Amino acid sequence: MSAKTSVWLAFFCVFGCLIHDADLRSIQQRASQCGYQSCHPTKPNMLNVHLVAHTHDDVGWLKTVDQYYYGSETRIQKAGVQYIIDSVVEALLRDPEKRFIYVESAFFFKWWKEQKPKVQDAVKMLVEQGRLEFIGGAWSMNDEATTHYQSVIDQFSWGLRLLNDTFGECGRPRVGWQIDPFGHSREMASMFAQMGFDGMFFGRLDYQDKDERLMTKNAEMIWHGSANLGEEADLFSGALYNNYQAPDGFCFDILCNDQPIIDGKHSPDNNVKERIDTFLDFAKTQSQYYRTNNIIVTMGGDFTYQAAHVYYKNLDKLIRYANERQANGSNINLLYSTPSCYLKSLHDAGITWPSKSDDFFPYASDPHAYWTGYFTSRPTLKRFERDGNHFLQICKQLSALAPQKPEEFDPHLTFMRETLGIMQHHDAITGTEKEKVALDYAKRMSVAFRACGATTRNVLNQLTVQSKENVKDKSAKYVFEFKTCALLNITSCPVSEVNDRFALTLYNPLAHTVNEYVRIPVPEPNYKIIDNQGITLESQAVPIPQVLIDIKHRNSTAKYEIVFLATNIPPLGYRTYYVEKLDSSEGSTEGSTASRALPKRTSSVTVIGNSHIQLGFDTNGFLSEVTADGLTRLVSQDFLFYEGAVGNNAEFLNRSSGAYIFRPNEDKIHFATDQVEIEVYKGDLVHEVHQKFNNWISQVVRVYNKDSYAEFEWLVGPIPIDDGIGKEVITRFNSDIASDGIFRTDSNGREMIKRKINHRDTWSVKINEAVAGNYYPITTKIDLEDDTARMAILTDRAQGGSSLKDGSLELMVHRRLLKDDAFGVGEALNETEFGDGLIARGKHHLFFGKSTDREGVSLKGIERLTQLEKLLPTWKFFSNMEDYSADEWQTAFTNTFSGISLVLPKPVHLLTLEPWHENQLLVRFEHILENGEDASYSQPAQFNVRNVLSAFEVEGIRETTLDGNAWLDESRRLQFAPDPEEAAVNTYATFSQPAESVHLLSAEKPMLAVKYADEALPAGQLGAESNRIRRETDSQQDKKDEGRSSKATEGPYNSFKADSSNQEYIIELSPMEIRTFIVYLTPA
Repeated sequence: MSAKTSVWLAFFCVFGCLIHDADLRSIQQRASQCGYQSCHPTKPNMLNVHLVAHTHDDVGWLKTVDQYYYGSETRIQKAGVQYIIDSVVEALLRDPEKRFIYVESAFFFKWWKEQKPKVQDAVKMLVEQGRLEFIGGAWSMNDEATTHYQSVIDQFSWGLRLLNDTFGECGRPRVGWQIDPFGHSREMASMFAQMGFDGMFFGRLDYQDKDERLMTKNAEMIWHGSANLGEEADLFSGALYNNYQAPDGFCFDILCNDQPIIDGKHSPDNNVKERIDTFLDFAKTQSQYYRTNNIIVTMGGDFTYQAAHVYYKNLDKLIRYANERQANGSNINLLYSTPSCYLKSLHDAGITWPSKSDDFFPYASDPHAYWTGYFTSRPTLKRFERDGNHFLQICKQLSALAPQKPEEFDPHLTFMRETLGIMQHHDAITGTEKEKVALDYAKRMSVAFRACGATTRNVLNQLTVQSKENVKDKSAKYVFEFKTCALLNITSCPVSEVNDRFALTLYNPLAHTVNEYVRIPVPEPNYKIIDNQGITLESQAVPIPQVLIDIKHRNSTAKYEIVFLATNIPPLGYRTYYVEKLDSSEGSTEGSTASRALPKRTSSVTVIGNSHIQLGFDTNGFLSEVTADGLTRLVSQDFLFYEGAVGNNAEFLNRSSGAYIFRPNEDKIHFATDQVEIEVYKGDLVHEVHQKFNNWISQVVRVYNKDSYAEFEWLVGPIPIDDGIGKEVITRFNSDIASDGIFRTDSNGREMIKRKINHRDTWSVKINEAVAGNYYPITTKIDLEDDTARMAILTDRAQGGSSLKDGSLELMVHRRLLKDDAFGVGEALNETEFGDGLIARGKHHLFFGKSTDREGVSLKGIERLTQLEKLLPTWKFFSNMEDYSADEWQTAFTNTFSGISLVLPKPVHLLTLEPWHENQLLVRFEHILENGEDASYSQPAQFNVRNVLSAFEVEGIRETTLDGNAWLDESRRLQFAPDPEEAAVNTYATFSQPAESVHLLSAEKPMLAVKYADEALPAGQLGAESNRIRRETDSQQDKKDEGRSSKATEGPYNSFKADSSNQEYIIELSPMEIRTFIVYLTPA
């Protein structure tokens, strides 16, 4: 063990225990004075420097969550969160002047549960006095590119609920703190605003954007978070000057090497004057780039304050000696502060602020480092997280709907909530963690599935087995298994493969009746499917592609999938189907049909489809045309791969492509093949083309009989690396649509944002990486159109994507790289399984048709409705039925159930239904369309909550903020005034002569002491040079007040008006609006 490690551990042994030895009873109890009241006063006519003591604690990255919490694996990283909180609390208790902020609720509540009551009481006092302040407050500091809004809302709701339950109003954060995510989404700003936050601060933004904002004093702004909701989605947002580290030379943490302040009067090493001079110079420099006489200086970094007294002792000296100079004319005032106190000072300055309407993607930290690779990194983990969110919603709903609620339901649901909260972390779902940490995340998810699986099995047995009179094994705890087949993504399910008779229960988590094509893996093609009324349904057997059967370690006997159309699956309910294998003598009677395999053609186009959409494939096996809405257009699809750049990362030009960074080698791209092997299968329910591009890329393209879109199910991997070249695989759809360089991508699954190639809305961008610099995060959808035609693709997980030429859309589906990109993770993104490269499988849904003047529902409207059904399809529960014949099953059990009695209007989604506090439900309703997307569905909708929730004994409802933890009618946010329109002429520009070159702030993690790039960047490489005079105002945002203030009262959806009884239960939703309620239930 090194001497340095010994010293480090000694600190923890001493200071980690101090809090438990302190005499907490002697602490003076003060009245509660949290929030803005607890802020230290600033001084007028002085530059007030708000010193924010903080730690940034990743909920997994180089180490697992538990390794970070307990401080193990110190050879990887010296980081132990339990010691941080121990140490900080001890330091705060010793001095009422000190302040500290904490962010990650996952870690805090792990620590909280270990504390004795006297320590908890002391912490409550610190919170009540505003000395310990929670900022952000979600379970983790979520990523903003790859997360879905439903998961983000959930993890904020849970973190803020525990803070509220534990500390009351004083535990409620007022400010967001997104200091480390790699770019920032507009939807995140909107969610913060709707949760009642006053503002948000962030650390990372494009180096050109940051330069321009600093030079024009626009680093703090009013961010218009929604094009639909108006001012209620506006959020004051600020870009931090120094990412989130201390100024250069002033990291006083034990993890840093900066000099302490040595103030021994006769010490030869006394450095007070030099250190104070340097710090005040830094403060003056930073203040030149901001509008008020207040600046925020972050004093912390990754896992800092493990020995808090060391940092605080030097901060005390810094404040003392700097402020002593005021007696000699200094106009700089240092104070302990928090982000909320800094925000309050900005608000009280009474000035106006610039505004912003787009987002902060993509993020580049230097000319050749675009952080767009993580949009796709670890694609299977990204999909697993999406499955987790899906099952979490089902677990919540069934926990609420259960007739009997055993005590284990609550911990099961809590574990799943918290696991999904961890998954939103900006080094979890992003794929930027070490591989062993990714495996730990996946393991946590697996345990969470089992926990909630126990709950769903219990509830579904309660609902299905109303009486044990006809149950054959009366000693069994559960009559039916209601198993989830976790490997359906590779068409494998033990229950359906082993049993000749089994039941399939389809649970529908949507508040609408749905119809869905269902696929069941089976070993042979002849099966009969019977619905709950005893009717035999039409079905079709389709062969499983051989490449899928041949996957190594796929332990399955399934060779076919039985396809059938499940209709009228009840809202928040289920319908069960009985599936029985037919004797060979029965053949394919009673509704079961096999797909017809068509001969391979070499001289004509292969066509699949239905009356809504048809796809044509050329003689080489590629998609070549699409017909829909009376249009036939050239549309092709192919797989290609970029070569990942390899370099030593010593200078910008030598940056490697890695987990964070997408950097193709000289933009080199290769086609997967020039000849595709195809097999065509057609039946009455589905047409399929099975394509094999090469030995590691294949695909099934299918069109179901009643769908208006096509499904592309891709299979990629193991990506070969025998040639020593890392590869980044894309699917590309080319069309003849004249899109003029414009396309749109979703923001966290909600509003669409317009993109233009080689363009940023707020500055004249200089792009040095033509491909990577035009990639954007696609959480659910990417589209483009011209005056006549439109093409859109829905994804089943987060992916990177772009439109690099007119009419073209591309999505990155998988990547395997051989070199680290040197931004901290320390290993190449080279995922393996069973000794080979990782295989990924997923789906894209292609929409094509008229962009305007379409009969009936618009294509955008259909895309929105389908997007919801693909996000939350029915969940498949399988049960062995060997003991029960079809007749016995039909008569003895309840095989259909609905949890709500009033189906919601089509554009309204029941976003949340979950048990909350005792005799309470938390419910959210959302309008899923934007203004103008459809003539009918984009109208406001009304409905009666009590009628929807008639399965519950509802006593009353009360509306809350988006997170569900503050009453909406009591929520008051700080208001900030925008610059007048004429201020587009920038009166704040500094116009100082730029230096000939600059050294960019390093973006490498972990962030402790400030680091700058060794390489000097010519000043002309920055974006600000040509942008300091005038900025165009965003005409789209002139419409921002069209939200609630312009609700339509007429239109085709007068049927969306609720009946007038129980007026207090009638709610109305405008496009994109989410409303959240606590529903009070009659005690049992």
